[in-house]
Amino acid sequence: MHRKFLEKSAAILVMLIASTALPVLAGQKHVTDQWGREMMVPDNPQKVVSLAPSITEIIYALGQETRIAGATVYSNFPEAARALPRVGSYVKLDIERIAALSPDLCIAIKEGNPIAAVRRIESLGTSVFAVNPTDLWTMLDAVDQIGMLLNAEDKARETIVRLESRINAVRQAVQKAGTKPRLFFQIGISPIVGAGSSTFLHNLIEQAGGKNTSAGPTAYPRYSREQVIHLDPEVIIISTMARDTAFDQVKAEWEKWPAITAVRSGRIHIVNSDIFNRASPRLVDGLEILARLLHPELFP
Repeated sequence: MHRKFLEKSAAILVMLIASTALPVLAGQKHVTDQWGREMMVPDNPQKVVSLAPSITEIIYALGQETRIAGATVYSNFPEAARALPRVGSYVKLDIERIAALSPDLCIAIKEGNPIAAVRRIESLGTSVFAVNPTDLWTMLDAVDQIGMLLNAEDKARETIVRLESRINAVRQAVQKAGTKPRLFFQIGISPIVGAGSSTFLHNLIEQAGGKNTSAGPTAYPRYSREQVIHLDPEVIIISTMARDTAFDQVKAEWEKWPAITAVRSGRIHIVNSDIFNRASPRLVDGLEILARLLHPELFP
């Protein structure tokens, strides 16, 4: 009697659990995205719309670019990505254009794509999965998650192992440094903007063995030149899409302030903003570039 009661209770429990779970249909899989939403997505999506440039770069890194049906503007790496159909910017998505592409999956970025736009896409019957790359480590998580979505788990694991090896090599190298140079990382040309403690740029600076002079609660604080003089950075790095003449002009502006250690020592550099402003595998390139600029003695 007792055994029959237990068997019946177990059967009822299984039925209750099954009744509350999302139904698993043929050709679909049950996943949870970085908004914490449980959903069903296609098991083998063939038409994927990337809703941020960093996502486009990850898909290419996984060798799954033939699945991309559309991407946001500024998805410009690798070069072939420039030819992809555009679906607006990641903050202002073109819902009609997305609908016209008839994707079976959209991949969003949690900190960037407006949730209202995501809900509109979902109302059209398309699944939207959000990743949340906010630093080196969560970028690797995004690679893993996108690999899972696209059935490219082996390539994702291979990519993650390779990137982790490069990250660890930099971290081990900078441990030999005697100091952490004060770095002012300037985002763009004008106004003068730094990167606060909540940004992945701050994380990158720390991992590269530097001290971020803009560390603090404001994500992207603005500065006057006088304030930067007070910070007295040993290195100034300017992240911008501008080149040549624009950089020469901004460098000349800084050189008017020889009270700054970085100016006196000639340590003013320009870097490609795409590498540093996107949480994609190229963020590891950014880490290596930063480490070399901060500690040239360790990377001859």
